[in-house]
Amino acid sequence: MCAVQAGFLGKRTLILEKNDKVGAKILISGGGRCNYTNLYSSPKQFISQNEHFSKSAFAQWTVDDTVSFFETYGIEGKEKTLGQLFPVSDKAKDIVKVFTDLCNDLGQEIRCDADVKSIEQTTDGFEVIYEKHGREIKLQTPKVVIAAGGLPIQKMGATDFGLRTARKFGLNIIDTAPALVPLTITGKDQQWYEQLSGNSIFCRVWNDRASFEENILFTHWGLSGPAILQISSYWKAGEFIYIDVLPNENITELIQEEREMNGKKTLLNYLSTIYTRKFAEALSGYLPIEKNLATLSNVDLENIDNLIHYFKVKPAGDKGYDKAEVMRGGVSTDELSSKSLEAKKVPGLYFGGECVDVTGWLGGYNFQWAWASGFVIAQNL
Repeated sequence: MCAVQAGFLGKRTLILEKNDKVGAKILISGGGRCNYTNLYSSPKQFISQNEHFSKSAFAQWTVDDTVSFFETYGIEGKEKTLGQLFPVSDKAKDIVKVFTDLCNDLGQEIRCDADVKSIEQTTDGFEVIYEKHGREIKLQTPKVVIAAGGLPIQKMGATDFGLRTARKFGLNIIDTAPALVPLTITGKDQQWYEQLSGNSIFCRVWNDRASFEENILFTHWGLSGPAILQISSYWKAGEFIYIDVLPNENITELIQEEREMNGKKTLLNYLSTIYTRKFAEALSGYLPIEKNLATLSNVDLENIDNLIHYFKVKPAGDKGYDKAEVMRGGVSTDELSSKSLEAKKVPGLYFGGECVDVTGWLGGYNFQWAWASGFVIAQNL
């Protein structure tokens, strides 16, 4: 995006891509379908030490700008869950093709298999040293853009290059961690999650910092699914999260209504009308599921209410960068101009995308930050 937007302004750029082809992370996003923005994107859906930092970029490049840009080059969008916008074709490669075609048309060169080793400041800009097919190549350039992504999914080429470069130039790094990542359960509780592996339930998941209503997925090692990935960005080791497995309903009221009509029905059979039989049976370790509804005591009802609406979980950890969608933390926003994304201490050096301490929710938000930051940098090259 940065190279394309620079090209529109008549500026020449060279993209140094470490992988053997461009857009690896785009190609796997959204299950290979690429949710390339979110219609509800705003600074509120982004985590940063400075919650106001992204406002300037999102004012310069809006969701409407993203939609119009892709429509102009043949990508019609279709909205899916919660504002996620996918190409009608459901093919992520169509998104990549927009950029590669435009780079070709605008004369913006892309060199793949280019492994950048170092960036040195010179009197008139920078010297970039990179390797291609075992040969060292040196370039002189007045400006450098670091759009090297974050740490997740090493097998896709992810490295800490952006962070190392920032440190080299004396920029502060906000502590990094996997984000939008499944959470693990260990110890005596793990077996309970294992028996529910594969079950997906619509829930509200929350802690004292955030709340999300989407599906969770039970796995043999813990919890995944959209709601869990979302809350993981706001979770720290040692903390609890809470799950309401029947949001927007009141289980006590529902049981009261049902037992007036059919008090002989067991709690198991009733819960099986709300959840899968497997999930209802799994609650036997916590609830008197063999009791008839009519015989449930007030204490029973209170326990049921607590379990269904305030299920308390203390994850052991997360699945790490290889399973994370994005990285939390990164180059401190204090080090960058919010208007241009240029490093304040190093004129001519810019940072955009995931390596900056701006982390979006699941569902196209991080792409919107990528496009916006690329656009902003291009205006200032």
